Amino acid sequence: MATLVLGPLLRHVGERDAVVWVETDAPCEVEVLGARASSFHVHGHHYALVLVEGLEPGTTTEYAVALDGKRAWPPDGEPGPRIRTLHRERPVTVVFGSCRAAAPHDADWDERVGIDALRAYALRLADGPPPHLLLLLGDQVYVDEAAPRTRAFARARRDTSRPPGAETADFEEYAMLYRESWSEPIVRRLLATVSTATIFDDHELADDWNISESWVHEMRRRPWWAERMTGAFSSYWLYQHLGNLSPQALAGDELYAKVRAADDGFPLLRELAQRQLESDTGARWSYARDLGHSRLVVIDSRAGRVLEHGRREMLDEDEWRFVEEEARRETQHLLLATSIPYLLGRGIHDFQGWNERVCAGAWGSLAARLGERVRRAVDLDHWPSFQASFRRLAALLAGLEPPGRVLLLSGDVHYSYVAETTLPRVRQLVVSPLRNRLEPKERRAQRFALSAAGRALGRLLARAAGAQAPPFEWRIADGPWFETTVGVLELDGERARLRFERARPGPRLEVVLDREL
Repeated sequence: MATLVLGPLLRHVGERDAVVWVETDAPCEVEVLGARASSFHVHGHHYALVLVEGLEPGTTTEYAVALDGKRAWPPDGEPGPRIRTLHRERPVTVVFGSCRAAAPHDADWDERVGIDALRAYALRLADGPPPHLLLLLGDQVYVDEAAPRTRAFARARRDTSRPPGAETADFEEYAMLYRESWSEPIVRRLLATVSTATIFDDHELADDWNISESWVHEMRRRPWWAERMTGAFSSYWLYQHLGNLSPQALAGDELYAKVRAADDGFPLLRELAQRQLESDTGARWSYARDLGHSRLVVIDSRAGRVLEHGRREMLDEDEWRFVEEEARRETQHLLLATSIPYLLGRGIHDFQGWNERVCAGAWGSLAARLGERVRRAVDLDHWPSFQASFRRLAALLAGLEPPGRVLLLSGDVHYSYVAETTLPRVRQLVVSPLRNRLEPKERRAQRFALSAAGRALGRLLARAAGAQAPPFEWRIADGPWFETTVGVLELDGERARLRFERARPGPRLEVVLDREL
C-alpha cells in the first residue's frame, strides 16, 4: 500500500481548476475531490499531479488525498486543507519572499539563521482565510547551508571528506533536501492550502551559479559537477517547475508526457540536465499566471544567462521574447518577479557596473583577473552586472502602459526594501530572507553600500571605468530591514496595498511597513 512521502502541495490554481502535487513511496492512483491521476516513476520515486476541475470561481473547497481509494492525508478526524479559487472581480492576495534555509526550530538555530517567517505566517493562517498565492522567489532549498538531516543522510551514504563534501550531491540527496524543507506539519499544511509559484536561485545549485563565463568553465571541469547538475535540474523540474505550469501548459508539455509514459523518467531528465550543462540554455523556466485582472510574469534570472564569447545577458533570446510578449499583454497590474533584484541601492548598482567593465578589460588584463576575484567574493551578479540586460528591461518598463502599476518582486539579497522610480507607476518590492539572515559583519557592509558614502564611492568607480549612467533614477523609499520577513500584497481593482511583516519570538509576525502603493 502506497503512502505519502511529501505533499500534498497545492500548485497552480485558476478560477475553476487546481493542480495538486504529491510524492508517494510506491506506484498508485491518487484521488482529490473525485479527480484521479496515476503516479509516474523517476529514479525510485513516485509522483503525481492531479487536475481538479469543475470548481466555482471565488470559492473555498476542503479536500483530502486518497491513494488507491484509501484516505492518506490528512488523517481521519482532522480538517482537510482548502483550495481557494480566483475570481476576476474580487481582490487578490499574494504572499511572497525568498531564501529559506532548512533547520530545526529551536533557540540555537533561530540565533544562527533567524526565526522562520514562513512558519510564523503558517501558524497565523489558521486564524483567517488563505491568500490566493504564495510566491517563493528563489533559494527554496540550500545545497550548501543548514539542512542537518540532509547532511547526515549524505554522510551515511558516501565519503563527505571528498568534494563536494556534505553539500547536496545528486538526485537522492536533493529529494531528501526537499523533504526536510517542506515536511514540517504546519508548513506542510500551508503548502497544501495556498497555491504556490516558485523560481530557483543560485543556492539551489551552487553559490555564484552562472556569475561569469570563467566560473562556468571551472565548474564544468570538476568531476562531481555533472551529477550535481543532474540532481538539481531533475529535482527542480519535479518539485518546483511542473507545478508552476497551468493545466493547459501541462497538457502540451512533451517532456511531461514522455516522463509519465516511461518506466523510469530519470534518463529523460538526465538529458535535460545535460543540455543545461553544455549550453546553459536547456529549457525555458520563465512562466506567467493570470491573477484576476492582474498578471504575474516570473523571470528566470539564473539558468538562462548568456555567458559566452564576451557576451553577457541575463536571459537568452528565447527567454527575452517570452518575457516581453507576456509583459505587454493587457492587464490591470503587472507583477514582474525575478529572484535577483533589478534595482539595488545606487552605490551597489554603480559598483556592479564598474566591476563588469573592469572584468571586460577596461583597466587591462591584470585588473580583469582581480575584478573576477572581487566579483565572486562579494556576489556581483545582479542585473546591474549585466548592463545590456538592465537597459533592455528598462526599455521594456518604460514602454509599458498598464492602467495600474508595474511591481517588480524580488528576493536574494537578505534584506527587504521598497524602491521607487522615475518611471511612471513602476516600483520594486524586495523581501528576503524568510529564514537565512546575514551575519552582523555582512549587514554592516550592506549598510555602508547603501549609505551616502557608499553611493559616492560607487559613482566614482563607475565613471572611472566608463560605465554608463542608468536610463532612469530610483531611490530606496522604505527599508532596509534585515530581519526574516514575509511580504503581503493585496490587489483590489485600481488599489494595491503592501505589508512587510518580520518574524519575532513566539513565533509571531510584526508589521514593519503597511502602505498604499
